[in-house]
Amino acid sequence: MGGEETIFGTKEVTLRSGKRITIRPMIAEDEQALLEFFRELPDKLLVFLRHNVRDPAVIREWVEHLSYDRVLPLLALDGSKIVADVTLHRISHGWKRHIGQVRIVVSPDYQGQGLATAMLNEVVELAAELGLEKLWAEVPLDSIAAVRAFRNAGFGCKAVIEGLVKDAEDNNMDILIMVCDIERYFDRKWLSKDINLHHQIIRE
Repeated sequence: MGGEETIFGTKEVTLRSGKRITIRPMIAEDEQALLEFFRELPDKLLVFLRHNVRDPAVIREWVEHLSYDRVLPLLALDGSKIVADVTLHRISHGWKRHIGQVRIVVSPDYQGQGLATAMLNEVVELAAELGLEKLWAEVPLDSIAAVRAFRNAGFGCKAVIEGLVKDAEDNNMDILIMVCDIERYFDRKWLSKDINLHHQIIRE
């Protein structure tokens, strides 16, 4: 697994609080720390996940079948403690082979600090390197912070599906479909950099 990790590398980001956080791909040795991360999350966050992540057998299966070609999990760590997890799911063939699906969960203690945006930006960059053209995410419509983080990372709001899913209290919830057009996103980023550089040259 060590060789696979170096392909994607490790980055450090500084949160608004000034805390330094490491972002890197998940490796097999993260099994116990990942289980502890999920077990500490409140029920209202776990309802958005598709597996019973508090079950050690589920995490063990992820570790034993870890394949970055199929699912690329990125972890955010404060020291040795996992504080966020984002996954990029890829389809190897068919009409969605150019699309990746993104899911993210951040510990409540680290929300509102820019961590979600930083991790999503990292996923967008990796998706571009992997040759994907679009990224897809399903976000609870009433989760303003999550919507903002995805928008900051280049995702646009495409559709609202009313009452599609249920929350932890079994109430129907609306889902917002968000999509990132990777090529257009990077065109805007580079255009912004060129404009800023032009302004800098004028001022100098």
